[in-house]
This record gives sequence, structure tokens and C-alpha cells, in this order.
Amino acid sequence: MSGRDLFCQPRRIRHGAALTLVFASVLVAGAATGSFGGSDAKQPSTESAVPVGHDDVTEAAERAMADGKSPMEAAERAVSRSGDRWSAVYSQGEYEELEEALDGRYTGVGLSARRESDGRIEVTRVQPGSPAARAGIRTGDLLRGVDGEDVTGRPVTEVVSLLRGDADDAGAGSRVRLGLQRGTHTWSEVLRRARLSTDSVTVRRLARGITLIKVTAFTKGSGDRVRDAVDRAPKGGGIVLDLRGNSGGFVAEAVTAASAFLDGGLVGTYDVDGDQRVLHAEPGGDTTRPLVVLVDGGTMSAAELLTGALQDRGRAVVVGTRTFGKGSIQMPSRLPDGSVAELTVGHYRTPAGRGVDGRGITPDLEADDGALQRAETVLGGLGDAS
Repeated sequence: MSGRDLFCQPRRIRHGAALTLVFASVLVAGAATGSFGGSDAKQPSTESAVPVGHDDVTEAAERAMADGKSPMEAAERAVSRSGDRWSAVYSQGEYEELEEALDGRYTGVGLSARRESDGRIEVTRVQPGSPAARAGIRTGDLLRGVDGEDVTGRPVTEVVSLLRGDADDAGAGSRVRLGLQRGTHTWSEVLRRARLSTDSVTVRRLARGITLIKVTAFTKGSGDRVRDAVDRAPKGGGIVLDLRGNSGGFVAEAVTAASAFLDGGLVGTYDVDGDQRVLHAEPGGDTTRPLVVLVDGGTMSAAELLTGALQDRGRAVVVGTRTFGKGSIQMPSRLPDGSVAELTVGHYRTPAGRGVDGRGITPDLEADDGALQRAETVLGGLGDAS
């Protein structure tokens, strides 16, 4: 499957159409949460890319259609010649799937997974009530194969595509056979894919009144769920906002999440073909509660924008490892055959004017495996200081 981040504007900003931040094969439909970390996290660079315009791609598609050839293939060739890794062309069906994923809906089996350093694919979460849960698959099980294909050593994004049956346009009710391992025991399970809903925001209580808010993607409604979690947190208790593995999503939702911790003011700026725009937080957020943001190499796009805003404005201590570095902006346009081209039109910056693309965000405190424990320690100090 392919994925992207939608750079949607808050209602208060009236200029321009909805923008998108493209990252192919990352916004998962139920299987790759946190898949980018370690060796999978490669920093992007668009400095050598030759921009390609929507008019150029549309003309290429129209010429192909007039010649009886595939408009989508012609558009893909035009985009590939630009060298811009973030521009992409989607079929109509693929684009609809992306929109559904950002609505928090997907077709799959309900597994989250990561690739270990030795190439093994380990199940990290089983969604309650999903086909995987009903089959008895557990966190920690190893996924060895999908429909007879060995997945060990393959990128998690490819494993996701196999689980979803993208190559065959598999829908709900279609069968998929998984090869699994638990300890020394190996077995196979045949599951039926189902229409599932993601829960991109989860909340749990830690010691000393600390609230952990985990956001895996900024799907529709996630910003309000973050604000609700902050409102319900114990009075005086600190908050850990965990954005590790967050592949992005609707920037409007990230701005809403920022509004939970800021009393108005700048969240970031972005440009569209040189025209500068701004993103503002809503007033009335909690500006006094101690806050730590956790990030890693899988923290991308909208999640990086939120992190940069809270860091630049001195609202949070950022703990973890350097973020992915995805800060270019893509705008979609419909092609003659119904497919969609999303092409780079600009970049966004943090309130301090920092560019994120190809650089990422450096945390205030470096921490890897013990990041959550480090965050709790930091919150203890912030609480004492207040």
C-alpha cells in the first residue's frame, strides 16, 4: 500500500486547497506502526530534485490518453524524471484507500509489526476483536510468511502490502495465510481480512500521576482526543506525549493537538509556490503542566511539525532520537483517467524558522531504549521545579 500525510489547513486559514505531504508506503493500515527506526530511517533530501509542475504531468497524461496509452503510466514517468522522491501518482482506488486510512478505517487483519535488527518480523500489537486476535496471535509472535512468501528481512512496508493484499486489490472477506512462530513452535493460520478502525490515540496512567498519551498517526479526530486526554489528566500531573513511530497525518489535527498545550500563537509556517502561509494554535491550552515529547526516527511530517512547535516555544522537553526529516509539501491534482498526482510545491518550517526536510528535529535529550524512563525522570524534575 502507499501512504501520505495530508497537510490540511485549519478552518481559520482560507487560502489554498488542501495540501498533502507524501510518504509512500508508510501510513499503514494496521501493520507498520513504528516501523521506521534504526536502519529503516533514512533521511530524505530533495535538493537535487528537478521540480515538475502539475501542468507538465497533466499534459503528459493527456497526450498518452490521446495516443491510446495509459495516462497514469505517463504521469508516473514524468514524476520519476523529476527525481523528487516525495512526488507520486496514485490510482483512483489507491487514493480512496489513503483517504480511508486517514479517516481511521482500513482493510487488514489487525497486526502491528516491526523488523528486528536480525531481519525477523515481530508482532508488536494485536488489535482487539480483529481477525488476528480471534486467531490467537499474540504480541511477540514472529511473522515468517504471508501467502507462502518469506517475509524475514523484508521492509515492514512490503509486509504490510502483502497482509493487505494490495497486489490483488483484496477486500474484506478475502483470505490470507500467515506463517507464524512462537518460541520453537511454528504454525500457519488462514485469516479473512476485515474492515477495521484504528485507534490512533491511546492513554494510560503511569506512576506519580503522569499521563502517557500515545499518538500513532494524526487521523481525523485525533487532535480532539489529545485535548480530551489532557483535560482528563490528574491535576498537577505531568504528561508524556509519545510521537515515536508517528508517520504523520492531517496537519490540522496536529495543530489541534498543539492547541492542547499552547495558548494560541504560531505552530509553524509553510509556503506554496513561494506564497507564505501560517498555522496558529487555538487559545486556551494548558501551558503550565509539565510536558515531555518522545520522538524517534519514525516521527515524521505532521508529528515533526508538532514537536518543533512545542520545542521552539519552550513548552516541552523533547526526548529520544532524531526525527525522520519530512518537511516538503505536496498538492494533489486529478488526472484525466481519475488517478491523482501529488507533487512537491513547498516546505514547512517551525516557529523559529527551522527547516525540517532532510534534517529532522534533534531532541533536547538523547535516549533510545530507555526513552520513557528518561521522560519520567525529566517530568519529576520539572514537577519539582514548578
